[in-house]
Amino acid sequence: MLIHPWDAALDAAEWQEWLAGTDRFGVLAVNNLDPAQAPLVQPTHFTLAGDELLLHLARPNPVWRHLLAAEQVRLAVVGDFAYVPSHWRARAGGPDEDGVPTSYYATVQFVCRPSVVDDPQGKVDILTAQLADLEPDGGHAPVATDAEPYGRMLPGLRGIRLAVLRVEAKFKYDDSNPVDHRERVVGSLEGRGQGQDAGAAVQQRRRLAAIGEWQTHRGTRAPVDPS
Repeated sequence: MLIHPWDAALDAAEWQEWLAGTDRFGVLAVNNLDPAQAPLVQPTHFTLAGDELLLHLARPNPVWRHLLAAEQVRLAVVGDFAYVPSHWRARAGGPDEDGVPTSYYATVQFVCRPSVVDDPQGKVDILTAQLADLEPDGGHAPVATDAEPYGRMLPGLRGIRLAVLRVEAKFKYDDSNPVDHRERVVGSLEGRGQGQDAGAAVQQRRRLAAIGEWQTHRGTRAPVDPS
């Protein structure tokens, strides 16, 4: 993934806080054993637990033999995206048709080493962690190998632990453009109000407040935590 300096996360806390505010839903990309075939891409919820991602998939899923052979996989989350039309990005005072369109989005991508979990208690541990993350208010049955409803379902699924090797985070919101340009686009996103425009506007305002003019900010920018 291309990450320009002005699109990079300001620090690890930025992508962590953004991810914590999402539904932790992404796509798991696994290389196909047959290089002539397309990679396998699996939409899935996941839980971030320290330096690991935890998830589970149904046993009949075709991904398993490819996953077992993979040394690295990638799990990507994308959100707060919006299409920005050309006339929104024209230079101030210039003709609308001189602008060019772009896409705004936030993404966090994890490059990981996978391991498959078939041990019943190991699967219980993964499901318990995911329920605690995604249903923090509780209200669900305990996960146990000898109790309903999960006990009878455990043989039909396999767990996955993804050891995080590196994180690539990108916040693409025109941060290299002047402040007045970005403020105009924020107003346009809020005015249009479709799809994920509101979330994109929030991210652009947040980045605008943190960065200001890129040419001034770049000289004092702290190194990005590679984690």
